[in-house]
Amino acid sequence: MNELVRVLIVEDDPMVAGINRKYTEKAGRFQVIGLAASGEEAVAAVREKRPDLVLLDVYLPRGNGLEVLKGIRAANIAADVILITAAQDVATVEEALRYGAVDYIIKPFDFERLARTLSAYCERRRRLAEHQKLAQEEIDRLVQGAAVTAAPTGLPKGIDPYTLEQVRDYLAQNARGYSAQETAAGLGLSRITARRYLEFLAAAGEVEVELEYAAVGRPVKRYRKA
Repeated sequence: MNELVRVLIVEDDPMVAGINRKYTEKAGRFQVIGLAASGEEAVAAVREKRPDLVLLDVYLPRGNGLEVLKGIRAANIAADVILITAAQDVATVEEALRYGAVDYIIKPFDFERLARTLSAYCERRRRLAEHQKLAQEEIDRLVQGAAVTAAPTGLPKGIDPYTLEQVRDYLAQNARGYSAQETAAGLGLSRITARRYLEFLAAAGEVEVELEYAAVGRPVKRYRKA
């Protein structure tokens, strides 16, 4: 399953909407097909564009985000919803989950948090697309996620499997490889975090490390897939 996931972003703050769009497109495998700044616009956009995924704020002019979510379900539109909002009260969280929100992300958040959710979402879509029937174990993975699949990943503390996969995919884009600074900028990570993942891959033998010398200054480490 290689087609792009079509995403509608519902957010009334233009700056936040831009950040959400940047983060979503940076995660790969996602195409932002529209932006909506109010509840009314969101309902109309969902009906017209039929997105695969909606990134939805709760606090909106001319309509509440939860009303939008309920409207999507009432219209039987096959769109998944991830809440991205400052609302933290239990009643709102419970209602969002009750109406089938895939995840609930509280503002402010960083790229790594959204990237983990989007990666898990893609994995869920892939599993559903590849099977006509699902065993209980597969259903447990889809419905309960890490709570059920708690088997050790073999990864050390500080290495998240989803972020690791993002780094692997990023390195595959360029045969010359990338420096830690370039990887950080490309994936929205801190340079320290990017270097930690790159060094982990180097120690595992998945990437090769070369020193690139400039006319002045220290040489720069470049990491490329082995």
